[in-house]
Amino acid sequence: MANKLSISRRNILAASAILPLGLTACSSEKSILKLAGSTMGTYYNVIAVDHEGKLTDADLRPGIENALKIVNAHLSNWDQNSEVSKFNAARSTNELTVSKPLADILTAARDVNAASDGQFDITLGPIIEAWGFGASGQQNSQPAASIIDENFKHVGQAKNLEITNNGVKKNDPETKIYLSGIGKGYGVDQIAQALRNAGLKDFMVEIGGDIYTSGKNVEGLAWQIGIERPLEGSKLPHKIAQVSNMGMATSGDYRNYFMDEGKRYSHIFDAKTGRPVTHNTVSVTVLAENAMLADAWATGLLALGTERGLEISNQRDLAVLFIEKSAKTGEYEFITSTSDAFKKLQA
Repeated sequence: MANKLSISRRNILAASAILPLGLTACSSEKSILKLAGSTMGTYYNVIAVDHEGKLTDADLRPGIENALKIVNAHLSNWDQNSEVSKFNAARSTNELTVSKPLADILTAARDVNAASDGQFDITLGPIIEAWGFGASGQQNSQPAASIIDENFKHVGQAKNLEITNNGVKKNDPETKIYLSGIGKGYGVDQIAQALRNAGLKDFMVEIGGDIYTSGKNVEGLAWQIGIERPLEGSKLPHKIAQVSNMGMATSGDYRNYFMDEGKRYSHIFDAKTGRPVTHNTVSVTVLAENAMLADAWATGLLALGTERGLEISNQRDLAVLFIEKSAKTGEYEFITSTSDAFKKLQA
């Protein structure tokens, strides 16, 4: 996660760009702390309310940077010395002991994989690479069926990975795990914990569009987060969500794609076929108890599409907003659907 995360771009508007209404009337006893930096091939942004006015940016930055250093040391697919890279390089099918950060990620990934009909799958990396959406760079044509089929042999989180009480084991020695669909959310949560450790209760953290908000903004209101209109080149919010003490992530298919012989191929894959999805759902936003789960569910539900995604969201009491495209008179119209839990949160 050090240099590229192109296989899982998130398309929420940068939170710091759409929060001015919550930052306009600062009373003298409150300080607004803003920090930003680079991580995981993108940027992090932090906005925090220090009610006592005792902290500075310099007080917070070491904790934030240390949290991110630990995350990358365990979870980066772009650092050959990271724990996950060493796991991928190993060809053993014996049980391997893993750190708590990696164990936490793998356990969450297993649970979301099972609940999403297998569509959230951290073993899809070889397929993503074969289609040109991975770290090796973008291609502009569909790969040969033989290449897809050969790479697909090693895909399948449920059959190829076993999470045990003490660690994890591969059933296929060639299986690799890629964490870009969940790792940014985990990083957001770790920054949030660093801010709590510093004594802060009201803050917002964002990494590349994955967000966690705690408490209220400076005006005592829920944080206002814009969900981007799913149209290439657009920077306008399609909807504003009120978020407090929750993680939030949006997955969209409208920025990372290529055209081949008039057909559009996006970076969102059907884990059952190894091919890009073909349904009309273009964006999924999830609110969850933490950013890690919001991150994973946004990916899995976008792969599923609105119809099945809504069924699962309502069964599991997930707060989700789906946006579909409908082409009429040559223009795209967008249809919004929300789960019952999303409606309750925004009522």
